[in-house]
Amino acid sequence: MEGVVSDTPKFVDNAIQVRLCGHATLAASHFLFSSGLVNATIIEFLTISGVLTAKRVPEAKQIDSLKLENGEAQDCFLIELDFPVIPLADFDSVEVPTISKALNGVSVIDLKKTTTSEDLFVVLSSGKAVVDLEPQFDEIQRCPGRGVIITGVAPSGSGFDFFSRFFCPKLGVKEGYPLTKGVVVIRLRRLARS
Repeated sequence: MEGVVSDTPKFVDNAIQVRLCGHATLAASHFLFSSGLVNATIIEFLTISGVLTAKRVPEAKQIDSLKLENGEAQDCFLIELDFPVIPLADFDSVEVPTISKALNGVSVIDLKKTTTSEDLFVVLSSGKAVVDLEPQFDEIQRCPGRGVIITGVAPSGSGFDFFSRFFCPKLGVKEGYPLTKGVVVIRLRRLARS
């Protein structure tokens, strides 16, 4: 089999179809690579969000730490996922007080919206502010757009670049899916530009 999945994968969460699911894509890629159904190092998934690629990357291991199965070394590999870019657009700063109220009065550093689903993308002062936030879900439902993404720079020494959370009570998902991986893609793209 070539490395192109021609059927458009459908990602469903809480009975709604979502545009992208990183966990499902990773699981499908692992199965296709490890079962031998794909004889390529790159798989292209044709999704409703665009082309998503999964690349098989050999994992560098020292000989003494190789996993053995029946006395033979197992094929160890990592999978790199390349997600479609989600562009951002400016957002009306008049809405900042409303957004801040929905986020329990937290200080908003920057505010954008995604162009694909008009999720609000809110930069907070720190990763600690992201972690400590107790959102007001009733207020978030009154905010424009589908959901609210919050992000902030992670504390030094944490081993992370940023922390992010996603709230989408309008779709029955108070926090988490369906856009978790999209949050990371947006944030990485913004970090690359700074």
